[in-house]
Amino acid sequence: MTSEDSVGPVDSAFPSNIDAILDSDVDGLLDAPEKPVKVTATDRLERAFLEVVEFRRTHGRIPDSTTREIAERKLGARLDGILANEEKIAALKHLDEFGLLEVPEAPASLDDLLGDDDLDLLGDESGLLDVSDLPVRKAPDEADSVAKRKKCLDFDRFEHLFKTKHAELADGTAQLASFKGLRTVTEGRFFVLNGVMLFVAEVGETREMIVGGKPEQKQRLRVIFENGTESSMYRQSLSIRLFEQEGQSIVQTGLSDDEEILEGDAASGHIYVLRSLSTDPQIAELTNLHKIGFTRGSVEARIKNAETSPTYLMAPVEVVADYRTYNLRASALENLLHRVFADVRLDLTQADRKGRNYDPSEWYVAPLSVIDQAIDLIISGDIVSYFYDREAQRLVSRASDHDG
Repeated sequence: MTSEDSVGPVDSAFPSNIDAILDSDVDGLLDAPEKPVKVTATDRLERAFLEVVEFRRTHGRIPDSTTREIAERKLGARLDGILANEEKIAALKHLDEFGLLEVPEAPASLDDLLGDDDLDLLGDESGLLDVSDLPVRKAPDEADSVAKRKKCLDFDRFEHLFKTKHAELADGTAQLASFKGLRTVTEGRFFVLNGVMLFVAEVGETREMIVGGKPEQKQRLRVIFENGTESSMYRQSLSIRLFEQEGQSIVQTGLSDDEEILEGDAASGHIYVLRSLSTDPQIAELTNLHKIGFTRGSVEARIKNAETSPTYLMAPVEVVADYRTYNLRASALENLLHRVFADVRLDLTQADRKGRNYDPSEWYVAPLSVIDQAIDLIISGDIVSYFYDREAQRLVSRASDHDG
């Protein structure tokens, strides 16, 4: 038998080339799957609003954010959050087929309100609405009693704080928690009200006022909202709104409520950068090896007896930079620095004096000048647009990387 005989006859019905194979695939079995389209923040916002629109189409009314029906209350709160943000309103106008995003103007006076009563539902034959004979009552601090939102002219001072807080929520160092009451409304705290993040920038002096015939102590706040507006509402007023509208506190993950109040976002600390003085060749030969750490006390006290600790590579260290932070949670700043330089973290197992293995977690191979730059970008909130290029040993804009 020849080699040709062993192969056997060729089936003429079997395709003889690639094109023929593809042409014969009538069921599309060889089609490459379509690459899923990346969902953007705009897509998620539009989908969320379309759920509200569908509720309006189905039920003939807008969802109620105060109902006990959880699904409807969720949609109602979502609509409230959208209405509190001008940028979201502008982005969703093209989907608003029922005019859900149009906020009606409030009547300028009682006469205007009654003038719109075409069915005379508010007709006053008894004269109950006639107040012409009543004495005029002047409320205490009348002109200053109602706090309205206005544009925050120095919002650039606070914008980076909101970016940092969003970054903390994203990486898990901060979390949303239920509002705990008036005592938690302190300077430096962040809350979420109707889907909008707010920051208590200032708490004014305590003033004693007569409310309901009784003396009551009140404090004016300076509240900054992430949409670029601010309000000077009373501390008690903000507390009431957070309770009634199921607002939330933003707290540091792992801390109790009392610890969060004491630590707060206005707390200060030290971000320090160290250089190892180790004589171990595998450490001494590494150029630009730095430890990035955080302490609330003095750096000198923190690094005392460094030569006995694997955290400091069992060797003395030198302080090469010490950054004092204000109105910014230093632990979050430290965490962001670790994320930026994660690709150049020292991969080394160290043994302590008892022979136990330990992996130092805060040592990075990066130039001090780049660490300085990263801290500035974190404080400004722009660090999200950069990444560290370990080959070039510099921070690179993500936009320029995509363009390239």
